Amino acid sequence: MEMIKYIVQNHSGILYLNRPEKRNSLHPEMVKQIKEKLKEIEKDDDVYSLIITGEGNAFCAGADLSYLNDLKKFSVLDNENDSRNLAEMFLKIYYFPKPVIAAVNGAAIAGGCGLASVCDFIVAHPEDSKFGCTEVKIGFLPAIISIFLIRKIGEGNANHLLLTGSLINGKRAYEIDLVNYLSYNVLETAIELSNQQVNSSLNSLIETKKMIKAVSNMSIDSAVEYCLGLNTLSRSTQDFKEGLNKFLNKNGE
Repeated sequence: MEMIKYIVQNHSGILYLNRPEKRNSLHPEMVKQIKEKLKEIEKDDDVYSLIITGEGNAFCAGADLSYLNDLKKFSVLDNENDSRNLAEMFLKIYYFPKPVIAAVNGAAIAGGCGLASVCDFIVAHPEDSKFGCTEVKIGFLPAIISIFLIRKIGEGNANHLLLTGSLINGKRAYEIDLVNYLSYNVLETAIELSNQQVNSSLNSLIETKKMIKAVSNMSIDSAVEYCLGLNTLSRSTQDFKEGLNKFLNKNGE
C-alpha cells in the first residue's frame, strides 16, 4: 500500500503523506517508504529542494492510533527498534543534502511536529495549522522530537510545548520561530520558496547546508578554521568560476 505520493515540479520534489483518512498519521510502513524515497531523491540531480506536505486537512497528526494500541504488546527490543526506525527518518530529513520545506496545512502533532521540526523551513497556515507535543498527556516522553525542537526554538519555548502538551496555531508558532513563513496556501508558498533554489548552484546548496549543520556543533575557533577551508576549496570549483563570470558580466565588469 502506497502511503506516500511523490512528484517533481520545476526542480522541486513534492512528497505527500498520503493517509488523509488517518490524518496522515505515522505508521512504520509509511516511515519505511519515506526513508526509501529520500534515498532516491538524494541521487536525483534534477531536484534542488524537497517539499513535504500532507494530503487532505492535516500535515501529520502523530502516530497511528491502531499502531499505538499494539505498543502495549511490544517487548523492550520491539520498542527500541520502532523508536530507532522513527529516529532514522528524522535524521535522514535533518541531514538531507538539499533544502527541505515543510508545508504544514493542518495538524502537526507529536511525531508530526517532530517531522516539521527536522525540515529546514516551515510554511504554515496561520490558523488552520496546529503544532504540539501531546506525549505527556498519555504518559509518554517526546524524547526524539525534543532534540530537534529545542535546537529550533530554544529551551524556553520548547518547555511550553513539551511540558504542557498544549497546541499552538501557525501564527503563534511563527512568533516563537518554529515557523518561518505564514501562508493561506502553504503548498503554493512552499513551491515559490523552493523555486528560489533553482537559480543557485546545486553543489553550493548541498555544501552550504552541510556547513550549517557542522558549524552549529563547533566552537567559534573550530568553526572559523573549518570555514576557512571551505572558502578556499569553493573558490576552485567550476560552479564558482562560472557563477562569478555571470555576476561580473551582469554588472559590467
